[in-house]
Amino acid sequence: MNSENIRNFSIIAHIDHGKSTLADRLLEMTGTIDKKKMMPQFLDSMDLEREKGITIKLKAIRMNYNFGGKEYILNLVDTPGHVDFSYEVSRSMEAVEGALLLVDATQGVQAQTLANLELAKKQNLVIIPVINKIDSPIAKVDECLEELSGLLNVMPDDILKISAKDGTNVEQVLEDIIKKIPAPQQSQENNFRALIFDSEYDSFKGVIAYVRVMDGEILQGEKIELMAAKAAAEVKELGYLNPTFSAKQKLSAGDIGYIATGIKEPGKVRSGDTIIKLQNAATKGSVLPLPGYQEPKPMVFASLYPENPEDFDLLKVALSKLKLSDPALVFEPEMKEALGRGFNCGFLGTLHIEIISERLQREFGLNLVISTPSVVYKVYDANDNETLIYSASDWPDQSKIKRTEEPWVSLEVVAPSVQMGKLMEILKDLRGNYIETNFLTPERCIIVFETPLRGIIANLYDKIKTASQGYASMSYNLIGYRPGKLVKMEILIAGAREEAFSRIVAEDEAYGEGKKMVEKLKEVLPPQMFSVALQAAIGGKIIARETIKAYMKDVTGYLYGGDATRRHKLLDKQKKGKKLMKEKGRVAVPTKAFLEVFRA
Repeated sequence: MNSENIRNFSIIAHIDHGKSTLADRLLEMTGTIDKKKMMPQFLDSMDLEREKGITIKLKAIRMNYNFGGKEYILNLVDTPGHVDFSYEVSRSMEAVEGALLLVDATQGVQAQTLANLELAKKQNLVIIPVINKIDSPIAKVDECLEELSGLLNVMPDDILKISAKDGTNVEQVLEDIIKKIPAPQQSQENNFRALIFDSEYDSFKGVIAYVRVMDGEILQGEKIELMAAKAAAEVKELGYLNPTFSAKQKLSAGDIGYIATGIKEPGKVRSGDTIIKLQNAATKGSVLPLPGYQEPKPMVFASLYPENPEDFDLLKVALSKLKLSDPALVFEPEMKEALGRGFNCGFLGTLHIEIISERLQREFGLNLVISTPSVVYKVYDANDNETLIYSASDWPDQSKIKRTEEPWVSLEVVAPSVQMGKLMEILKDLRGNYIETNFLTPERCIIVFETPLRGIIANLYDKIKTASQGYASMSYNLIGYRPGKLVKMEILIAGAREEAFSRIVAEDEAYGEGKKMVEKLKEVLPPQMFSVALQAAIGGKIIARETIKAYMKDVTGYLYGGDATRRHKLLDKQKKGKKLMKEKGRVAVPTKAFLEVFRA
């Protein structure tokens, strides 16, 4: 089909604003999915996505739609809305010409709405504003119209008002996509070039790359080359996604589809790379690579160790396969005396760690030891030599440290003006600097704060949501390193140091953090046959303690009558046994406990 009749677009919005529901209606109205096979959140195929009610992975799907007597191809790239997965949004924008900016009528413009809008503007995408959930009894349509028209400098009449749930005005969305989003532009180049925006691993077809074809065309069986990876391959299969793999003979300029490369090494196929036809000596260097998007930089680090040391190689393979579709995940092997062999992994946020950990458990059957999440600190010794610290286990002896620095971020919180007081209380606890408050409308404001990143990763997102009854949202950007008084806090369980729970804290917050940690451990660790001491320590000094009481077994239950000395004899024997267990016993921390402490 002529590329004039192709429209490539994505849906961008804050979390829970109805992206997946709108995608469902578009799939229904274009007849892409049979109504009998249709289910809510159709594109959220991962179990975790359905359980948490969020989109984690971007999805691409091809739809056919007849408008004005012409047949059009609509390629939708669905994206996540959570702040931790904004890099997925930036990848999808490389593959499209336009975006639907979706806003929930009950919540208005939120932090990720603004962040995603900035990304779309940088890519010069055509933006179609859409207000969703107008059927809700608590919808504030007029307020949303005022906010959006002010943000985009458009007339309120140009903003679509829909209900993705019941399908109201969704047909108008399809019409606007065709009328307003331009057809793919082809450069004068006839040489084939395609941008990889995602990939997955198949044990038979090798790495399957999801691509947007920018120039030329490619046929099945042709030889190809990945420019950045310098890897050659043969097209085993190619085609479209609607919604499963639909094999075709060729892909042309403007198409969004997939190419099965047959490459068995996941690390060779990277998002942002350019695929071209294999060049001979005469044509080498004549085709230039496409500008790939920026690689996301990890913000948070945590170490992952297999509970069973023999599973190290399985963990390595599992992480390689997850990285294939998640370029923000970085990992490198590390060896710690207390924990054995594992990987120091970089993530974009705490939800990202949680998702990866749960996927490793579910998809690969791995039980993990997960260290407390940490940001990257800078430590300077007496000679002013700088060392980057990725985890608490690497923290040097306090006597060798001259000064320490930690990363700071600029934090923006979008909230109703009436919730401002409660939110300011939470933000003051971060020990940051208040910058300013801007008003989107008289009812909604943006609070700007500068704060250490370690405060953000300690569940700030959940605290803000709870304090504002779900109406506030946040986004943040790294602004550099600043000095801080930091110390390493260690956790001892039954007298043994549990390296995975060690963390870096501010010196003046150490007592409070230690108390919270041991209290949480008391909640999540199972009782033993002996009492277990939980202690938080800094440099050998105990700063907080809790005790898990021993299981109480009635060893005198079977006695009936007789001399009291028999009873005392049994109780003394039990007491000696418990004392011996306490001296020799060691507590095995289950994987579930690591995740529970980490979430807290």
